Amino acid sequence: MANVYKKLDQSDRVNSRTLLHEAIPITGTIPSGTYGDNNIKNYSHKYFQSVYDYPYLSSSANHIMDVSVGFSADSPFSGTYGGMPVSASAKKINIYNQMAQVLMGYEEDATSKTVKIRKFDSDGDLSTTGDKIEEAIFLCFSRLLVKDEIKKGSFTLSFLTGGTVADRTVARSLYTVGDYGAATGYKVNSPAGEYGILYNDPSAAASSRVGLLFYQAGIAVLTASVITASSPQGDVQFGAQNQTAVTPGGGVGSTAQTKSINNSFVSSTIQQMADGVRNVLYNVSFNNTTEVNSTIYFCRAHSSDFNYSTNPTYLSGSKIRVKVNSTDTPVSYLTTVGLYSANNELLAVAKTSEPLKKTPNNEVTLRVRLDY
Repeated sequence: MANVYKKLDQSDRVNSRTLLHEAIPITGTIPSGTYGDNNIKNYSHKYFQSVYDYPYLSSSANHIMDVSVGFSADSPFSGTYGGMPVSASAKKINIYNQMAQVLMGYEEDATSKTVKIRKFDSDGDLSTTGDKIEEAIFLCFSRLLVKDEIKKGSFTLSFLTGGTVADRTVARSLYTVGDYGAATGYKVNSPAGEYGILYNDPSAAASSRVGLLFYQAGIAVLTASVITASSPQGDVQFGAQNQTAVTPGGGVGSTAQTKSINNSFVSSTIQQMADGVRNVLYNVSFNNTTEVNSTIYFCRAHSSDFNYSTNPTYLSGSKIRVKVNSTDTPVSYLTTVGLYSANNELLAVAKTSEPLKKTPNNEVTLRVRLDY
């Protein structure tokens, strides 16, 4: 414990912020069933599906993302559209509402003067109407991959336009979306933080908007129309699990390999639709961000400071061991820096790589960085 303390002034302390990025590639073979779907976890509640990088019962498995779908209560699919069971419709509405209230928040209904959940807006301008995303696919990436946030302008996602990832006999091209231009054009009017617009065209034309990407939350919200959206390469359609399709009646085993988004929303469960999304998901790539906050302390030992050690072995017979003659200047060696509170309570300790010689003829400045 120190016996002599030196108070640090405001000029001796500097705060800094550093952003560290890591490239995250998710190849389509992982979510499409590399391990025979043993890395795909389904739940009894059937609200979403989880994807792992290894069979999820393995101790080395890491959670990658969750997949789900949903639609607004104002969607044409709401209710018992096309004979959809009310329970199946309710699950998809619940998912949409949960995601929307967390990511978009609430707004006041101008007519009824009541508060309601704000819908996802395709261009981020919440004051406009007619551009809401009412049927959506949700890809929720794990915090293990996203860290503090997704780096703006680094996100791309590709779907197959024919067949499935596991089916290599079908000629296919890619339908790619990305947060093009988001590095400077992101939105800040979300309670969940910053978000960007997803486009299927690098030019970021208004007509190519296909979803939203919430950077801090690590969630991509895609309009369901991407599944049947036309692109120069072709159309994206649901790829059925194990190269078979979910039929309009809800069964599995049809020889067809794809189905329309309308039929899927009407006749398929969230789990079955998640299977279809996974099997045409070719690649996801982004850079994550880790924010490192630091406080840098400049610990200065001036010429008249710390030239004497309180270590009992520093003296021998009331004489300083490191002095040969009584006229020699005292010498000490700096090895440790302790940061103390205002009540002289030790909070942090830093060690030098080697002892630093200190005499009245020199000065030493130690730069101590505390990361958090």
